[in-house]
Amino acid sequence: MPPKKAAPVERPLLGRPSNNLKMGIVGLPNVGKSSFFNSLTNSAVPSENFPFCTIDPAEARVSVPDPRFDWLVDFYKPSSRVPAYLTVIDIAGLVKGAAEGQGLGNAFLSHIRAVDGIFHLCRAFEDNEIVHVEGEVDPVRDLQIIHEELRLKDEELLTKQYDSQRRAVERIGKGGNAADKAKKEEFEMLTKVHDWVAVKKKDVRDGDWNGKEIEFINTLQLITAKPVVYLCNLSERDYVRKKNKWLVKIKAWIDENHPGDVLIPYSGLFENKLSSLQTPAEKDEYLKALQTQFEIPQPITSVMPKIIVTGYSTLQLIYFFTGGPDEVRAWTIRKNTKAPQAAGVIHTDFEKAFIMAEVMTYNDLKELGSEAAVKAAGKYVQKGREYVVQDGDILYFKAGQITKKK
Repeated sequence: MPPKKAAPVERPLLGRPSNNLKMGIVGLPNVGKSSFFNSLTNSAVPSENFPFCTIDPAEARVSVPDPRFDWLVDFYKPSSRVPAYLTVIDIAGLVKGAAEGQGLGNAFLSHIRAVDGIFHLCRAFEDNEIVHVEGEVDPVRDLQIIHEELRLKDEELLTKQYDSQRRAVERIGKGGNAADKAKKEEFEMLTKVHDWVAVKKKDVRDGDWNGKEIEFINTLQLITAKPVVYLCNLSERDYVRKKNKWLVKIKAWIDENHPGDVLIPYSGLFENKLSSLQTPAEKDEYLKALQTQFEIPQPITSVMPKIIVTGYSTLQLIYFFTGGPDEVRAWTIRKNTKAPQAAGVIHTDFEKAFIMAEVMTYNDLKELGSEAAVKAAGKYVQKGREYVVQDGDILYFKAGQITKKK
């Protein structure tokens, strides 16, 4: 018999090993961060026309839109419904020199270090009444400024650690015990990360790291290791017409420097007007008026649902469902989470006493029409400890008794 193929080793994910992750809104002053936050979360954070209007970071949760969740609510007609949520933090504007303490720099860089992913917002609209901190609108230059400030802050941290550990490793010399060898191995990883950021001037998230290096990087909480979604704030006219002279240049800059990252154009003015309207009829009237004004044949829609879903998935978060007449709930987990740990999100005792997970997929339930039909088709399956939960699974867990210590 041919030898069995070894199971592929799953690399750890870059970032905190948690399902309680947050996206921070980052950019220069007066690019529309607080207005975006207000539209996204229906909050009322001050958004005034002067730099550093936001000082303390504001935090809010926004539900993640998902037609699967809506269908399950309609199917089970539960007493309670709990969707998945994305936590978003509005962080004050950074300026050139922030890494050296300019503006309100160091405090805000620490706020960015505390989040897990970044909505990087740049401004591509002209408005003489809204001051631009750099004097004129140039979103590519703005992107470069913010990226350099974040990279410089990581360089400062890595250089301090590199200098300190280098001296310690030099004192060890050749040989050494197991602890000394571990220190040398850690210093090799630190050197690789330091050179990537400080010498090659690259972001950590764009590097090719093995599993052990990722585990080490995750202990450092580096800003440039965080995933980024780029948001480009357009005028109402440009958003509706889907045209702006800067979009191609911004996309080219992203593709050259951070290939694979997402760019989402939106309009703060459009979203603020839309969110301020109270009834569906008022919203519909506003959207139809825009269609007529700009002669747009296709319907005009908000891009906020796309931004929320993109931010959520960028953090490598997924969710599974539990459903019944009492409650339909989406439970947030990180990608590659196994069944016992997913059960632990519901209750820690479920993870400790995990026996099995009963699994059916949303698609099977929707197609076949009932849980009984899913079971009859052989698509209601039992999974053990090694099962990796998939996005949209509908799960029921079986757990044993927890023996309490006397």
